[in-house]
Amino acid sequence: MASSAAVVQAADPALETEDQKTVYALGLALSRNLGPFALEGDELDILVVGIRDGVLARDPKVDLQVYGPKIQQMAQARQAKVAEAEKVEAAKFLEAEAAKPGAEKTESGLIIIMEEEGTGASPAATDKVKVHYHGTLRDGTVFDSSVDRGQPATFGLNRVISCWTEGVQKLKVGGKARLVCPSAIAYGDRGSPPKIKPGAALAFEVELLEIVQE
Repeated sequence: MASSAAVVQAADPALETEDQKTVYALGLALSRNLGPFALEGDELDILVVGIRDGVLARDPKVDLQVYGPKIQQMAQARQAKVAEAEKVEAAKFLEAEAAKPGAEKTESGLIIIMEEEGTGASPAATDKVKVHYHGTLRDGTVFDSSVDRGQPATFGLNRVISCWTEGVQKLKVGGKARLVCPSAIAYGDRGSPPKIKPGAALAFEVELLEIVQE
């Protein structure tokens, strides 16, 4: 008997034309707004029915005036539930990171492990910096990496998550460090779907390449 994964794959429509691929991309784009709902398989089936009925102007199966206001309530409730569970696991991860040799934990909860001392200046919170970084979840999954892209990132330190604003200021140009961020100074209880869960702790390997002069 075929596995369930194989059955699902066999049922997927072919993406042969540019229009088909574009419509599929539309589905991906819409999915980014669904992260807070933590939908399961049967709920995704129901969602598709709702989209189909709406697009084809069929008679709705529920009153949108009644159930529309409940959408945000559901998102908030499910987001809070995911965040609560994630924070339990994140606390174990943060404790282990704080116990590593050379780890320094600041008042905000940031854990910084200096890996290579730089020789240049340190940036201020209002400076623009050029860095290479490698961002991972607590299980080691990479969610973002300028290293993998092969292109350093440039940004203002006052325009990123506060973990970065605080942590990168502790580096000197040419320095490298591991920044471990509890959710409170990362993406909080909202997370950053689809890759970063609500309540997630994050880790970054950061190399400060340059303080950009403007």
